[in-house]
Amino acid sequence: MESLFSSRSVFSASKKWIGLGTAATLLFAAGCSSGVAPSKTTSGAGTGAMVGGVAGAVVGNNSGMGTTTGILGGVAAGAIVGGIVGMVQDAKERKEQDRLAQERAYSQDQARRRKEDASRRAANEEELQISQGFRISDLELADQQRKLDDATSRLKKLKDERDAAKNRYKTLVENQERTLSTEAAIAQMEEELARLKPETPGQTSPAPLDPATSAPRSSVNAKPGP
Repeated sequence: MESLFSSRSVFSASKKWIGLGTAATLLFAAGCSSGVAPSKTTSGAGTGAMVGGVAGAVVGNNSGMGTTTGILGGVAAGAIVGGIVGMVQDAKERKEQDRLAQERAYSQDQARRRKEDASRRAANEEELQISQGFRISDLELADQQRKLDDATSRLKKLKDERDAAKNRYKTLVENQERTLSTEAAIAQMEEELARLKPETPGQTSPAPLDPATSAPRSSVNAKPGP
């Protein structure tokens, strides 16, 4: 009797585990065939059932349980373990999704508040401008326009004066540079002509000019007498 009771208990427990594993496997298969991505719980149960079935087949084949019983028991155990792991992952994902949803809602609320504040400030500023505009007389407006015209005229005059002074300085520097280069060319030309021009009897060639003083070099280099 005791042996029979133990056998019935084992059979009942095995039947319960087999039922759970089969249900989990069917849920996984239904989720995959529906075209919708299954949840972590369903996919975990299905994966656990497949892995458990392989492991149960090995255990059942190496023991007195039998291969079929080992497969069914492994499927049930694997489905339950995989389902629990998937359930934990689903809970983590839902928690993360809730956090992200709360952050998005908070950001949207802040953006809406900032937009409303900006609109309110713009409306208040416009009302203030209109109110101040009613207090401005035509005489005050004409006087302010005259001041603006005078200030603009003075600024233009100062700018023209500054540009004229700058142009004078620029012109002076350019003329000085052109003068120096022209005098250097004259000195070179005179020296060349003096060297190439034939001398006539009783006539001496003029001494070349010094570029620095524009005077004949002979008079510049001549030493004073005793």
